[in-house]
Amino acid sequence: MASNVSTKNTNNSNKNGSSSNSVISKLKNTFGLQQLIILIVLFLIYGLFAALSPAFRSGSTLTSIFDASYYVGFLALGVTFVIITAGIDLSIGTSMMCAAITGGVVYNQLHAPLWVALLVILAMATAVGCLNGFLVAKLKLPSFIATLGTMMITRGLSSILSNVQTETFPLRGTSDGWYKSIFRTSGDFPTGAIVLIGVAILCAIILNKTRTGRYIFAIGSNREATRLSGVNVVRSEAMAYIIAGFCAGLAGIAYAATYTTIMPGSGAGFEMDGIAAVVVGGTSLAGGVGSILGTLIGTFIMTVLKVGLPYLNLQPHYQIFITGFVVILAVYADIYRNRKKNQ
Repeated sequence: MASNVSTKNTNNSNKNGSSSNSVISKLKNTFGLQQLIILIVLFLIYGLFAALSPAFRSGSTLTSIFDASYYVGFLALGVTFVIITAGIDLSIGTSMMCAAITGGVVYNQLHAPLWVALLVILAMATAVGCLNGFLVAKLKLPSFIATLGTMMITRGLSSILSNVQTETFPLRGTSDGWYKSIFRTSGDFPTGAIVLIGVAILCAIILNKTRTGRYIFAIGSNREATRLSGVNVVRSEAMAYIIAGFCAGLAGIAYAATYTTIMPGSGAGFEMDGIAAVVVGGTSLAGGVGSILGTLIGTFIMTVLKVGLPYLNLQPHYQIFITGFVVILAVYADIYRNRKKNQ
């Protein structure tokens, strides 16, 4: 009888162990080990803020997290393509704000319909992406220098177009306030989360299921070998910057819908939010490695930090310090992973 009981207990423990292992393996297969780790980190950070500040657990805080994630998420999704090519785009923040300012000028000063103004925002940011793609892919300028130049151009252009005047988009409840419901309904339901996830799925399909996406990965892994294999490297690399520009346009619309007022000459520093989300999400700055899922999780990590740190009564400079520290840890983890891979 004792041996039967022992055997049953052993079988039960084996079943429990195998079931837990199967759950872990399923999560690994669904997310990937790296994405699973950063997803756990996201929940740990959220749980830490919730434990330290009861006010953080409110529904309004969750809405604020979603609101802050939209423009950061769109910027991050676009720049993921660029970073996978081993490039960088420093202009995404200022091009987002320049495009939003341009849309505001078209709406307020030229009295165009709102839907025209929104299309202008997309077109303006995409044009900046085209310019970046031309400078980097065709003229072969270093991406850091090229996009630093366009960052300065777009920052100045927004002040010129608006005559250094603030542009305001329609408020909710007005005749043109319908666009705000794209990102949040009157009942505070975060519809923008659905839009963000939908765009992320589209980006994932482009990156993983299309020829352009495969070429973008190949360029980041070995540009010269990709060129020698017959791939049009110029077109594929330029496409990464064009996608980043288009996503910056989406971010401009999201920012206008969420915050209503656009300040001319602003946007500097927003590119760091997007790039940080990409790096925290596991995309390698060395190129050739990255995922849209990781970027999406990284976006929510950065926005939880941004929204949660004020609940601890920390001043903005402490928030910047902690965010920078998180980015350094993520970059070091990327370097460490590449070293282990090369050993």
